[in-house]
Order: sequence, then structure tokens, then C-alpha cells
Amino acid sequence: MSGYQYYEFLAADRPLTDAELAEVSQLSTQAKITATSFISEYHESNFRGDPGLMMRRYYDAHLYVASWGAHRIMLRLPRTLLGPEIARQYCVDGHVSLSTTADFVIIDLTSEDRSGGLAEGAESSLPAIVGVRSELAAGDLRPLYLAWLSAYGAWERDEEAFEDDHESEVEPPVPAGLDSLTAPQRALADFLRLDPDLLEVAAGTSPPLAEAERDAQALAAHIAGLAAGEKDRLLTLVAENQATRARMELLRGLRGDPDRKRDFRPERTVAELLDTVAELRLRADQP
Repeated sequence: MSGYQYYEFLAADRPLTDAELAEVSQLSTQAKITATSFISEYHESNFRGDPGLMMRRYYDAHLYVASWGAHRIMLRLPRTLLGPEIARQYCVDGHVSLSTTADFVIIDLTSEDRSGGLAEGAESSLPAIVGVRSELAAGDLRPLYLAWLSAYGAWERDEEAFEDDHESEVEPPVPAGLDSLTAPQRALADFLRLDPDLLEVAAGTSPPLAEAERDAQALAAHIAGLAAGEKDRLLTLVAENQATRARMELLRGLRGDPDRKRDFRPERTVAELLDTVAELRLRADQP
């Protein structure tokens, strides 16, 4: 398929080795490659590499943008920080998927809008979005819920996006804080074309974030309570150029494991969410 395509990969936890750099350099003669990034643009040709394979072997984040309206973001996290069984609750065929390796979970998020073409500035979005990776690793599931919501929100743009039986699909666990997204989460929502009205409706059953999750003192107390051996392990990660990994593990320890069970909040179907948005807009249009 001809047209403009943009590929960007980021190694967030550790830089690539010299051997790995030599391997990825074979994939493109025009890419800008450093120990932590790979950027390549195409106008009438195609990339020879396999983004999925590159994520499994080398990189922690990937962004793809095409002139025909394709947006894609991939994030790789250690399985110890995000279990596949948790992430799988938010999967939507063709829009939100995951794959696994022995050590990692790779989340693949896509948004298509062939009527809109290339969104201005979309190819510059990865630095703004990549922070959600650390948030997911720390147990914050809002990015996954946003991806699930944006997937079904595409139904408003494309009546053929899903079969009618998807109307009865029940939403996954609703995380706290949907009405107070972080900057990376807002960037992700924009990149995935999440409708603000749909987000407002979905946030109606989302409780506020616990104050402890915002408290620097709570983090300090958590660090003070770590065993000496655990502190040494985290400092070793920092010394080995894996400071991001160390930070993610610290925050995950503070937040604890996500609740795998649904709570007392009502479970809404896709149809109920979309119908509520339609009613909201209808009332807003009435004099």
C-alpha cells in the first residue's frame, strides 16, 4: 500500500547492545537509529521489518502512523508487572490485543479512521504517550480501559466496525480516576481518537483516585520499608541502565496488585454506553 508511513521504536528500560544495533540496522537503510530509538519514514515504499518481532526482541514501545488514517501503539512490559490475565480483560478483536513471551506482555492498540487521513502531529505522539507504560506497570489500568473504550467508540464513525452482537458486550473493570487522567493518558486517548463525550459517560461510575496514590510521603514510606536486599537489587537495575524498570517496580510495590475481580459498580454494555452518549448529545442540542 503506497502513501506516507511513520515507524518509531523506543528502548525505554535499557539501550540496545552493539550486536542488537547491528541487527536492527539491517532492516532499513534510511532509518535514524540510536541505542534507544529507531525512526523511519516511507512515502511510496514499505518497511521491511516486522514491528511485532522487533518489540519481542528489542524495544519497549512502538508508534505507527499512516496517511490512510491508521494509528498504532505497542507497549512491552515485564510479565511480573502486568499479568496477561489482567490485560486480556480489555482486549477487543482487531483493536486491542496482546501477545506474550517468556518475560514480557506486549499490548497492541490500533485506531482506524480512513475518512480523516493523517492527523496533524500524530507522528510526534510517542514521547507524550510512553508514560502510560510506567503507569500500567505500576498497576494503573486506566490506559487499558481507555483503549477498550476507544475501540467501541469507533462504532460511531463506522457502522460496520462490529457485528450487532457486540452491543451486548459488558465493559471490563472500570478503574478509578477516569475523570482525572494523567497527561500521558490524555495523549493516548487523543491518539486513539477516544470521543470526549464517551469518556465522560464512562467516567460516571469511576471512583476518585485514592489519596495515597498521589502522596509522595506514601512513596517515601514504602521505600523506607523495603528490605536491604530489595533496595540493592533496585539500585543494581539503575546502575545497569535500567532506571525506568526500577521506578516501575517501586511504584507497583506502592500501588499493589490490581483487583482482578469486578466490584460493586454496575456493569454496562457497549449499547448502554453508546446510547447514553447519544442521549447526552440530544439533550445538549435541544434549546
